[in-house]
Amino acid sequence: MDQMMTNLFFPVLGFVLGSVPFGLILARLHGKDPRKYGSGNIGATNIARVIGKKWGIITLLLDMLKGYLPVIFAIKSDINVMFIGLTGLAAVAGHCFSIFLMFRGGKGVATAAGVFLAICPKAVGVAALVFFAVARLSGYVSAASLSAATSIPLLVHVFCSNDLLESMSWTICLIIWFRHADNLKRLSRGEEKKIRFQS
Repeated sequence: MDQMMTNLFFPVLGFVLGSVPFGLILARLHGKDPRKYGSGNIGATNIARVIGKKWGIITLLLDMLKGYLPVIFAIKSDINVMFIGLTGLAAVAGHCFSIFLMFRGGKGVATAAGVFLAICPKAVGVAALVFFAVARLSGYVSAASLSAATSIPLLVHVFCSNDLLESMSWTICLIIWFRHADNLKRLSRGEEKKIRFQS
């Protein structure tokens, strides 16, 4: 019974910590609600547009941290790998369907990056290269995010092969695609905003 409670503690921790809307909190401290500007998202890209690049980077790091911390704690606690996977999935689900925002939230990309940084750092390293390559070629953060998210399950299979973790990674990938539905519509209409790279 005690072991089961320990196992369940980490997914619950992941969901609660994942639910903390750091981007919204930082924007509110600047007197703005990011849901009313730009893409309406609470993630790093929109926060950068609304209150500045520095705060976008801080949001990115905080969103990654809330995926990384519960998973690394779970790993160090030596619990069953299934619950490690559930902890990562719960953190991403918390970000996308926050209990503090009436089960609304962000796209889950940064939080997922934090999860996989704890589980399979090599996969994140290669996925980051995929992200930057697609962003540079297309100019779209959403296309880069979806490309990186899709590459992660394949990279987990290559670098950290485990059936349970691979299933978790595919589930997270599907959540990220689901949360990008509006971006996909804007991409199909040619209305998605591009990012500018300094030459």
